[in-house]
Amino acid sequence: MMFVAAGVALVVAMMLFLARALLGPTVYDRILAMNSLGTKTVLLLALLVFIHDRPEFVDIALVYALVNFVATLALLKLVEHGRLS
Repeated sequence: MMFVAAGVALVVAMMLFLARALLGPTVYDRILAMNSLGTKTVLLLALLVFIHDRPEFVDIALVYALVNFVATLALLKLVEHGRLS
């Protein structure tokens, strides 16, 4: 029951972050919302590890967290400088 409540709370938070990403007044608000949405996705994957007892999801969650971090840095650099190199 506790895992279901945590999952529902994560999904509600993800919907709020998605709304902020779509409606954010600045590009920085949108990037921060998408980064937070990625973080909540990693938490949801970690919750699935406990619910289904599938340890291979941990590897997927770690890779997704690293991709999310690198993508956020790349987007911020692109917005700030107009190029990635």
